Amino acid sequence: MKAKCRFFAALLLIFCMLTTVIAADSDTAGITETGTEEARAAEVNPNPKPQFQVNAKSAILIEAGTGNTVFAMNENEKLPIASITKIMTMLLVMEAVDSGKLDLKDTVTISANACRMGGSQVYLEEGEIFTVEELLKAVAVHSANDASVALAEKVSGSEEAFVHLMNERAKELKMNNTNFLDATGLTDEGHYSTAHDIAIMSRELLTKHPKIIYFTTIWHDSFRDGKFDLDNTNKLVKRYSGITGLKTGFTSKAGFCLAASAERDGTQFISVVLGSESNEMRFTESAKLLDFGFANWETARIEKKGLPAGTIPVKKGEVSEIPLEYGEDAVILVKKGKKNQLVENAVIPESVNAPVTNGQVVGVLNVELDGNRMASIPITAAGESRRCSFGLLVGMLVKRWAGLFCSCPEEPAVPENIEPTDNPPPDNTSPPEDNPAPGSNPESEEDAVYGEDEFYEEIPSMDGEPDPGESAISDEDPGTGEDGAVMEETPILEDSSSIMEDYAW
Repeated sequence: MKAKCRFFAALLLIFCMLTTVIAADSDTAGITETGTEEARAAEVNPNPKPQFQVNAKSAILIEAGTGNTVFAMNENEKLPIASITKIMTMLLVMEAVDSGKLDLKDTVTISANACRMGGSQVYLEEGEIFTVEELLKAVAVHSANDASVALAEKVSGSEEAFVHLMNERAKELKMNNTNFLDATGLTDEGHYSTAHDIAIMSRELLTKHPKIIYFTTIWHDSFRDGKFDLDNTNKLVKRYSGITGLKTGFTSKAGFCLAASAERDGTQFISVVLGSESNEMRFTESAKLLDFGFANWETARIEKKGLPAGTIPVKKGEVSEIPLEYGEDAVILVKKGKKNQLVENAVIPESVNAPVTNGQVVGVLNVELDGNRMASIPITAAGESRRCSFGLLVGMLVKRWAGLFCSCPEEPAVPENIEPTDNPPPDNTSPPEDNPAPGSNPESEEDAVYGEDEFYEEIPSMDGEPDPGESAISDEDPGTGEDGAVMEETPILEDSSSIMEDYAW
């Protein structure tokens, strides 16, 4: 009895030990898998948490080429944005210019409404006339409210219509936490945006309309024929290496705001700081964000668009093989020093089925880093191949057979630039008097237009068809083959005439 009790006790102890080991292994595997997933997510969508704080209510740092966010703090908090609003104003003006709706040399007659704007201004007077370029410079450099309204009226007819256009464009850009009430940012209540949304419209302006950088990087200029000085409100234009803009903003409720952008070695960052406590602080905090970006990240440009990517066989197609090309370029944000570790892996099937259209995506080029996919470039067809239907197949066969039995040499073309002479060269296009015409029995091999071996060497044999050298019509007897069977050439062409007509052959 005691032996049985000890036996069962031992079994229970072994069971408990096994359960503990299995549970420990499971926990370890779960931790390892979780760590791997976290590492993969961090590599594909980099968003590190820097060991510093930004002295502002809200802030964000993105890379302009990719749109990737590398720092964010309260980025979706709705806040008044003051003259940061003018980024959207400049975006709509530049879109009108680049689309041809406006020209920078077009003139604008100043309205009474534009003259009534307070705050920062260039003191426009009703009835004055300026060019779009002059007013855009006043907005980008001096943040002039009156010039902003004058441009809004030029684009849409009235500021109210322009504000409607601003909000529609914000929806298109997926700026979901933004609402505009004017073209200047003078309104605080009900007029708001977020650091995230401002980064979106800043990126749209800089990447799609880079001409704006000419205006946003002017440090000092003049207005009204030199009578009024324009000094850039963005002090980073003077201080920060690679600065490309962009816009300041201030009201008592919004605080000190700045959307700044800079580019170095092909990498461009955009920082947004909202609600800083002082004018100087918004510049130091923006520079801190930009420094963090340039110190830790860089972009790799994979320029492939339009380059050849090999060929691919086509099954059941009119064309058996078509060329491939890369469909687009790619920009990838990677940690500094890892650009040269990117690996390209093309994924292309062994073949495709017809029909294949020009531009159709048939494969993909994956750009990977440490086993993680960073970008995918489509591989597209650079040609087309119709599906080979029965009618198309018969038509192709008829055309090929017609070429086999047509032995008439083409009449050589006479060059247009040769003038007729009194002693023209002998006409070699017609057969000599002593020789028979092509297609008749030649008296000797030397006088024949085409020898039998020479004629059939140049014609490739078709799959599944008899060798033309064995069964085709000979020169000696154009109506029979070697076995004496009559080759009825004419009925084949007559029966297939409608097919040839359908396929334009």
